[in-house]
Amino acid sequence: MDANGDFVKNIKLDKKERQFFRTVYNAAFANPFSELREKLDQKIAGLFPSATRRESKDKCVREVDQRLNKLETENKGNLNDYQDRDREILRVVYLFDFFHKFRDKFDQLIKDQIKAEDSPIKVSFVEDAKQMVIQKGFDTQTFYHYFALSYQLRRAFYFISHALVGSSPCMRSLKKHLWYNVFTHNIELYDSCLWNKMEDFSTLLLGETGTGKGTAAKAIGRSGYIPFDTKRGCFAESFTRAFSSLNLSQYPEALLESELFGHTKGAFTGAVEDYQGVFDRCSPHGSILLDEIGEIPNHVQIKLLRVLQERHFAPVGAHTILRFNGRVIAATNRPKQEVLGGKIFRDDFYYRLCSDIIEVPPLRTRIKESPSELDDLLNFTIHRMTGMHSKKLNQQVKRIIDRRLGKNYQWPGNVRELEQCVRSVLLKRDYHGKEIKEPTLSLSKILQQGIQEKSIAVPDLVAGYCKLLYDTLGTYEKVARKTGLDRRTIKKHIETHTKGYKN
Repeated sequence: MDANGDFVKNIKLDKKERQFFRTVYNAAFANPFSELREKLDQKIAGLFPSATRRESKDKCVREVDQRLNKLETENKGNLNDYQDRDREILRVVYLFDFFHKFRDKFDQLIKDQIKAEDSPIKVSFVEDAKQMVIQKGFDTQTFYHYFALSYQLRRAFYFISHALVGSSPCMRSLKKHLWYNVFTHNIELYDSCLWNKMEDFSTLLLGETGTGKGTAAKAIGRSGYIPFDTKRGCFAESFTRAFSSLNLSQYPEALLESELFGHTKGAFTGAVEDYQGVFDRCSPHGSILLDEIGEIPNHVQIKLLRVLQERHFAPVGAHTILRFNGRVIAATNRPKQEVLGGKIFRDDFYYRLCSDIIEVPPLRTRIKESPSELDDLLNFTIHRMTGMHSKKLNQQVKRIIDRRLGKNYQWPGNVRELEQCVRSVLLKRDYHGKEIKEPTLSLSKILQQGIQEKSIAVPDLVAGYCKLLYDTLGTYEKVARKTGLDRRTIKKHIETHTKGYKN
C-alpha cells in the first residue's frame, strides 16, 4: 500500500531480463563514438564483431523494442510497478527506446530548423512522444526535460558525425572528446546536475590553421541544452542562434574591447550610438567562439578573466554591469608547447579558460593513419560544392592530386587547402600546392648575414626582426611594445615574412 492507501505492485525483473536491460542501460550512457558503445550494441543485438556499426545499432534497437513489448504483453510494462534498481534500469531503457524511435523525426527537425535559421519551428511530433512516455509511467514535467535532452543528444551526434568527416584513429578520438565536452564523461552526472551549468566549463581548441577548429567549435556550440516551450509548441530558441564567433585578430586593439563587451554612445571618438558586443548578443543557451585568442593583449586577458570567473562585464564607457550566461570556446593555432609553457596566456587566465583542451589533428596525420580519409573528405567536399555525389569528379580530383602533389604531400593548409584544391581542379583541372622549404640557417643568422652583405631590403629586415621577436616573446602585444609598432602592423609583418619564407 502507498501513502494514499492504494495497492502498489512490486514486480521484479527476472535474472535474464535484468542482465539484458542492464546492458542496454550501460549502452545508453556510453559515448556513441567509443568502441565500448559499439561492443555493447553488438552484445544487445547478438551479433558478431564483424557486423557493421549500422547493422549492430539497428538490430540493437529492434531487440530492445521486442523485449519491452514482451514486458507489456505480460502486464509488466509500467515503470511505477518496479522499485529500486529495477526501476532505475527500466527508466533509462524506456528513454533509450523513446530516443531511438523518434531519432529520424529529431533529425528531420534539425534539417528543417537549419533551413528556418533563427526562428524556432513548431515540433509536430511532441504530443505523440509525450503520450508514449507518459504511458510508461513518467510524469509530464519529466517528459519535457527528457524531450529536450533527447533533442540535444541528437543534435550533438548529428553535428559531430556529419560536419567532422573522417574515421582515422585521431578523428575518432576527436569526436569522442567533443562528445565528452558537451555531456561530460558521465552523462548520468550531466543529467542529474550539470545540464544547466555547462557555462562554467570553458574550452580551448588547438590546431594548425585550416584544420577545422571552427567546425569543431560549432558542433559544441550548436549542441547545448535548449528547453522546450510548452506554450509555443517549440524549443525556446533555434540552435542556429545559439552559436556565434569572433575572430579577435581582425580588430585593432582600440576596437577589440568594444567588439567583445560593446560600448555606449560617446565612449570614444566615432562611437555615435550604443553598440552590443559579442557577449551581450550571445543567447543564454549559447556559446561564443573567440578565435585566435592567442594574440590578445594582456589587459584584455584580465577583462576576459572577469567574464569567465564572475560572469560579469561592462560595455566600454558604461557603469552598468551586465551578466553573461553563455559558454566560451576559444581557439588558437599557436603550438601546444607554447600554450602550456606559459608563453601565450597569463597563468590565471589560462587556468580559468582551459577547463578542457581539445586538439584538432592536421590533415597529414589523418591521411597517414588512414589513407582512405582523403577519399572521404573529397566525397564530402565535392558533394557540398556541387550538390551531388560524383564518382567521376572524385576520381578526377584524386588523379590531379596524385600527379601534381604526390602521395606524400603534407597539406600545410590542411582541410582548408584541400577545399581550395578541389575548387582549383573544378575550375582549371590543375593544382600545384605549396612547396615548403626547410630552413638551412636560423632566422637571426639570415638577418645578420643580410646586414653584413648589405643585401636585405628594409621591409624584409623589419618583417624578419618582428618574426624573431615574436618567436621569442610569444605574442603580438609584447612585440608591439618592444618595437613601438601597432599590433596589427606587427601581425602583417610576421605574416608577410612567413608567406615569403614558405614560397
